[in-house]
Amino acid sequence: MTDHVSDLVILGGGSAGYAAALRAAELGRSVVLVEQDRLGGTCLHRGCIPTKALLHSAEVADQVRAAASVGIGATLEGVDAEAVAAFRERIVAKKFAGLEGLVRARGITVVAGVGRLVVDADGPAVAVGDDRYRGADVLLATGSYTRTLPGLELAGRVIGSEQALALREVPASVIVLGGGVIGVEFASAWRSLGAEVTILEALDHLVPVEDVAASKALERAFRKRGITARLGARFASVSQTDAGVTVTLEDGGQLSADYLLVAVGRGPATAGMGFEEAGIALDRGFVTVDARLQTSVPHVWAAGDIVPGLQLAHRGFQQGIFVAEEIAGLNPVAVAEHTIPRITYSHPEVASVGVTEEAARAEHGDAVVAYEYNLAGNGRSEIIGTSGIAKVVRVADGPVLGVHLVGDRVGELITEGQLAVAWEAHPEDIAPLLHAHPTQSEALGEAFLALAGKPLHAL
Repeated sequence: MTDHVSDLVILGGGSAGYAAALRAAELGRSVVLVEQDRLGGTCLHRGCIPTKALLHSAEVADQVRAAASVGIGATLEGVDAEAVAAFRERIVAKKFAGLEGLVRARGITVVAGVGRLVVDADGPAVAVGDDRYRGADVLLATGSYTRTLPGLELAGRVIGSEQALALREVPASVIVLGGGVIGVEFASAWRSLGAEVTILEALDHLVPVEDVAASKALERAFRKRGITARLGARFASVSQTDAGVTVTLEDGGQLSADYLLVAVGRGPATAGMGFEEAGIALDRGFVTVDARLQTSVPHVWAAGDIVPGLQLAHRGFQQGIFVAEEIAGLNPVAVAEHTIPRITYSHPEVASVGVTEEAARAEHGDAVVAYEYNLAGNGRSEIIGTSGIAKVVRVADGPVLGVHLVGDRVGELITEGQLAVAWEAHPEDIAPLLHAHPTQSEALGEAFLALAGKPLHAL
């Protein structure tokens, strides 16, 4: 066993891991990054980037169909699934090459291989084969995997999101098990590309963690698009042939399609990596950390999807940077979970930050005031042909608690909502600020104006 010593060893090269590596190197630390697959992790190769590229192809298909309504002569001749896949792969390859170059430029050592955490008398290290990479500190950032239900195996025509991205066809019909972010995004993309889509969601609404008003707005939009959402529907079993799948529900109903996409969430990738043997405290597979992301073992930290909370790439970036700065003694400010923006990149998009109206009322009771502005009153939204809402939740005579948006491209607006929530701004603080005309940001401005008692285009 050969020891290699550095300041920081990182197990996992996804969003949290590589962000920590880049920041630590910037702060003058020597860094070793251990990754068994490719830098960028799930987000770059099998998640955020390729799915959004797929959704962009889907958006273009929708725009071509609607071209005549804006005076443009265009006809959708078909969808070339191979070319759509090639487009996604080009985007991923370009981003991957850029990331590799950035890591090299920072002098970070990348070790390709399966790593395992070990803690001995000399402190923490990551073992890769016969080599041991020992750091003054070790960061665990091993990411997540696709969850399934008990007894449900991803095989054949029962697929997860990673297998869905690998398809070289647009299915004629798909059943999506799970109405959360992943399920809704794939349902949206496949419908735009021509598939018949049915979503099965056990809870009462799509994207059930969102404000009910946002969920209902998305459900209305999906109905208009011909996407079927079976809410309160509980999965019982699935059978498959070479040609398709048949899903049986707990109430005895059955549905058939070409594929079943299992989109019931992602779990922490912590099994078989030596965490428990090294003394790392786990809770249902997630790594237990304190407010500074320190694990139960000294000088071992954790960040990203293996830490309980929102499994989002930008949260991983932030946590990785936070750990690098904490180790360097910079005493960084921890970002509160409720101030992290959330976006579902469907058509229409759903974007939010802060708490829902229901959660706000549970804490503050009748002191909560909410205002919902319909995008039908927004000029820019009318021009691009989107419906939706801009909803702001506040404490009466107090700060903004939550911002909830539904509509095409509204994900680009949520940073303003994040600033309002994180800085505990009052609508009266924001009302004097200008929102350029005509932009969709005016819809959010109208909601702030209304809550400040000075509505302009709102009643």
